[in-house]
Amino acid sequence: MREQVLIGAEELSRDLAAPDPPAVLDVRWSLAEPDGRPAYRSGHVPGAVFVDLERELAAPPAPAAGRHPLPDPADLQESARRWGLRRGGRVVVYDDAGGTSAARAWWLLRWAGLRDVRILDGALAAWRRAGLPLESGDVVPEPGDVVLPLAAGGAGPGMRTTDADGAAAWPGVLLDARAGERYRGEHEPVDPRAGHVPGARSAPTTENLADDGTFLPQAELRRRFAGLGVRPGAAVGVYCGSGVTAAHEVAALASIGVDATLYPGSWSQWSADPARPAATGPQP
Repeated sequence: MREQVLIGAEELSRDLAAPDPPAVLDVRWSLAEPDGRPAYRSGHVPGAVFVDLERELAAPPAPAAGRHPLPDPADLQESARRWGLRRGGRVVVYDDAGGTSAARAWWLLRWAGLRDVRILDGALAAWRRAGLPLESGDVVPEPGDVVLPLAAGGAGPGMRTTDADGAAAWPGVLLDARAGERYRGEHEPVDPRAGHVPGARSAPTTENLADDGTFLPQAELRRRFAGLGVRPGAAVGVYCGSGVTAAHEVAALASIGVDATLYPGSWSQWSADPARPAATGPQP
């Protein structure tokens, strides 16, 4: 389970030196610094291609769809070919924030039908700690020939989504992956209203990570999510502000064998609809 979601820095280094290396995508992004390209150019994993989260991993924002709507599968396939992804190839994604933005690329590619996509555990910091080399400048790969099954009319391998109506009537555990102060309604830096979806439980994405930015061990993740009400066979839904860091929570759950459903519109969509109620405070 975990090894299907994550890859360590040393293992990635060995794979990159092998005859058939994986494609590596640098997905640096944050609310404070949405353009990660300058940081990428200053130093990245050798051969890594920069991915623009705002333009390549999302459709244009709209109140009715949220700040980062899912891209059209055909557009995602075009981007993936531009990144050099090839049929049958492996993919590794990373950022410099514990995987919290790279997980968006992991989730989208899995949603679109690719199976061998992993997140660099510990992000770029783990690569640096291992003493591995960095490369500067831009990498422009040869165009790839990858076919995303979803773009070709097929289906992804079980990466499920729900919408606002589904979140409102969620039958199991609905997790809010934003920071606790945003969940409680104490601070809302970007979206129309503060608060959370009634019934959702606060489960900040950052608490999936150890102090060094790697994912918590499996036993600790199981205890964390069990404490949030996640039980075997329970329906688990996840949202955040705009469907980015929630993908990291889906990845953490996948690493312990829990298939979670993403609400892509997330709070940015929900809070833009005045007919949707907003709960505040520490309780669901």
